[in-house]
Amino acid sequence: MMANSYNKRYIASIVIEANTPLKVGSSDIDMLQDSPVQKDWNELPMILGTSIAGVLRKEFSKDMADDIFGSDCSRFEDKKEKEQCLKNAKGSRIIISNALLYDQDMKVIEHLKVNKSDFLKNFDNLPIREHTAITDKGVAKETNKFDEEVVYKGAKFRFRIEFIADDNDEVNWQEILKAINAKTFRLGGGSTKGFGDIKVLNELSSYDVFDITSKEYREKSSSLNTTYSKSFPKKQKEINYTTYTLKIKPDNFFMFGSGFGDDDANMTPVYEKIITWENNKGKFSNEQILIPASSIKGAISHRTTYHYNLQNKLFIGNNEAKESIKELFGEAKQSDDDLGCKGKVLFSDCFYKKADEKVFDHVSIDRFTGGAIDGALFQEKTISDNQKYSIEILLEKDIKDEYIKAFEKSLDDICSGMLPLGGATTKGHGVFSGKVFKDGVELKDENNTN
Repeated sequence: MMANSYNKRYIASIVIEANTPLKVGSSDIDMLQDSPVQKDWNELPMILGTSIAGVLRKEFSKDMADDIFGSDCSRFEDKKEKEQCLKNAKGSRIIISNALLYDQDMKVIEHLKVNKSDFLKNFDNLPIREHTAITDKGVAKETNKFDEEVVYKGAKFRFRIEFIADDNDEVNWQEILKAINAKTFRLGGGSTKGFGDIKVLNELSSYDVFDITSKEYREKSSSLNTTYSKSFPKKQKEINYTTYTLKIKPDNFFMFGSGFGDDDANMTPVYEKIITWENNKGKFSNEQILIPASSIKGAISHRTTYHYNLQNKLFIGNNEAKESIKELFGEAKQSDDDLGCKGKVLFSDCFYKKADEKVFDHVSIDRFTGGAIDGALFQEKTISDNQKYSIEILLEKDIKDEYIKAFEKSLDDICSGMLPLGGATTKGHGVFSGKVFKDGVELKDENNTN
């Protein structure tokens, strides 16, 4: 068959739900936050189709990606190779729409200037995540505090994919659906820090294949609310990642700080609302306890480095001492010549129902007199709770055993109370105890059998 004989169109309508908040930045900066969310013409959150395409392309080999998404000649540094690539370049065969937000009745708002319901008005003021860059000494970098706007956990979006195909492209189409349906398919920024964990709602997603000469194809509506006759394939078991699960319970008090105070205390835990769905109706929950994945990642990355250095007798001043962080948790781009690298560990934010709180009064002490410093009284609000928390972490399988060993030791430190989590850990907060499970098997039991 000739390369230009694309007589079929595979079209899918896909509904996704955010398992964790989404950071779909707009690259803009306003007066209220450093990184606002991308929004549509109704000032509602949206995910650009180009963002979905970019993430999806990375799931395929270079040759297959070039065939489906068009030639990427930018990867060639040699001038002749790049010219040759451009000469034989292929266009994209896949069209991906923007992902638009569902309202409370599970309908996409496609028309302009909608009168927002009470449900949609919640998106006028999205949650803000506070961040501070940390030095190698574990303290905040000067002038490196920033914030990010995120979309609520539980938000649902719908988007459309059209694949320009021939009679031999059924396998490629199924690979596209499989990639979108993968457990590790994440959208937006901060995917290794807990953001962008999404799931495809198979029961609401569908697709069809059309002959481009058919009347059915010509008359099919382009609305995102359109459904199709074929069921979306079921999610398959993830084989490229190992799943670690921490099942832990706080020994006393803990706090993951919000960066703000309230009427009762100067320092408060971070809470966020989430969206829940019942009988195809969406509603916002009360504020829930948030355990940010970025906090868990920071604690584990530093402790993993400690264990790796200890195993290999690497000490201060040794250039190899940070290799475990780079290999497992990635490295930020430092310059135009430095490409950086993405981490191989995926974390997810955790949410739990709001629990009891305990306020502690503190006062700063003058080191010379031993008395209280005037005006230095402050209050700290913590969470007082004994419920069990489950934290899931995904780790790529193509990692050296020495890194895995150090990583698993850091997880065991959390469960044995040796690695506190959250803020104010030097005051005794954030001590947890519990068990680590590796692909469903308790880690200690697995190690004893080897």
